[in-house]
Amino acid sequence: MKILVSDSLSKQGVEVLEKAGFTVVVKTKLPKEELLKEIKDADGLIVRSGTKVTAEVIAAASQLKVVGRAGSGLDNVDTPAATRRGIVVMNTPGGNTVTTAEHTMAMIFSMSRRIPQATASTKAGKWEKEKFMGVELYNKVLGIVGVGQIGGYLTKLAQGVGMQVMAYDPYLAPERAEKMGVTIVELDELFRRADVISVHTPLTPETKALINAQAIAKMKTGVMIANCARGGIVHEGDLCEALKSKKVAAAAFDVFEDEPVKPDNPLLALDNFICSPHIGASTTEAQENVAIGIAEQIVEYFTKGIARGAVNIPSVSPELLPKLQPYLSLGERVGLLQAQLLEGGLERLTVEYSGEVAGLNVAPLTIAVLKGLLTPILEDPVNYVNAPVVAKERGIEVKEVKISDAGDFASVIRVRVEAGKKSHQVAGTLYHRKDPRIIEIDQFKVEVVPDNHLLLIQNEDRPGVIGTVGHILGDHNINIARMQCSREERGGKALQIFGLDAPLPKSVLDQITNSKHILSVKVADLSKGL
Repeated sequence: MKILVSDSLSKQGVEVLEKAGFTVVVKTKLPKEELLKEIKDADGLIVRSGTKVTAEVIAAASQLKVVGRAGSGLDNVDTPAATRRGIVVMNTPGGNTVTTAEHTMAMIFSMSRRIPQATASTKAGKWEKEKFMGVELYNKVLGIVGVGQIGGYLTKLAQGVGMQVMAYDPYLAPERAEKMGVTIVELDELFRRADVISVHTPLTPETKALINAQAIAKMKTGVMIANCARGGIVHEGDLCEALKSKKVAAAAFDVFEDEPVKPDNPLLALDNFICSPHIGASTTEAQENVAIGIAEQIVEYFTKGIARGAVNIPSVSPELLPKLQPYLSLGERVGLLQAQLLEGGLERLTVEYSGEVAGLNVAPLTIAVLKGLLTPILEDPVNYVNAPVVAKERGIEVKEVKISDAGDFASVIRVRVEAGKKSHQVAGTLYHRKDPRIIEIDQFKVEVVPDNHLLLIQNEDRPGVIGTVGHILGDHNINIARMQCSREERGGKALQIFGLDAPLPKSVLDQITNSKHILSVKVADLSKGL
């Protein structure tokens, strides 16, 4: 059994593989041609962030069964291509939590006391005590955008030095926030009140340029901003102008929109901007943890058939997986849709299985629903192993219900979520036991293919509303792939659902929202489901 290690890996991880009897080939920084040659007879591949596991690489791997990422990020792995080939993709979620949070805290300390600038000055032979007046962090307000694992651990660190922590996280249950000692606020309030702001969200269309000129204008003069999450969450051009005007006193980046960062990036010329080359996860302990972790997961997979840490399949037996796979895809997509319809902190989740599916082992299906539900709202990767743990940590109550009769369908998976006094219900089924369909959205009966981008519009049941929406989309050259309507009763509320090939620009969304007889407008990205 050959395991190719194509990026630098702690020796402890290599030793785990060798002790298990595997042939370990360590060849790092391979040119593409050599990688394509070396991967041909490999049974397993271990990478970090350097190797690009593209569809071409996967196609060249005739024996490859598993790709293991020593770390959490999978931006360099074409997971859909691997899935189509039946290749398991796994990572080590949580291995970088502590070290990334610590790096963020170090950046905050460095900004507050101007440590990098003072170091450079002193090494240059100067003694500029008056120039490097700092500020205390004690009793200052830290605003955290996104309270996943990293944001949660950063909370502990900040509270340890006497900082007050407020957070914006629409999916954090109030009970969980209370236990953490975190004040939940709206984003605008966080911008207004925070002395230091740190972002810990995934990079999505919603979070791209989340901190921009408009957001900065709402902040205190003298605010400090840290980004050790994903490049692009903070608009670099707008931040640069704010640093020049001293509206923002200091900023610290470990990540950039384009990496490696270009030498002519204007941020690099500013004295009140500090940065590091994406090293948030780069500690000896973290690298040992992820190396040993991925090695042990690879060994378990080949020796016991257990796919711990898998991001594209659950940990189920090979015999059961083919029967469960269509339901896994359905459950994840129902959860993914629910996450994007939900407003407020998720408190309770009920997954109801009706018909044939109720006779199966539904535990992996519930995990698939959780994975879909949590993926859009967390910075940290969510997979079939950590989804239940993440849900528990966030105080989400999960309940399973089995019903023998599915009515007009062979099987139905119905997902109910509760957030405060609000609740939402989405149900799905399989056509021909393989093709997923959404058949209920709250009180509306529908028939929706859950893929690509959906535009969901609630409106008054009045003549001309559909035409208005179609006209707006047409004027902006937006193609409608699919469309259907549903209503409660004549003259009541109606639901329009449009399947689109691409995300909807905000300007178009606003135009639809402000149209006559429109009650609500939501968009959902289902392009990243199973």
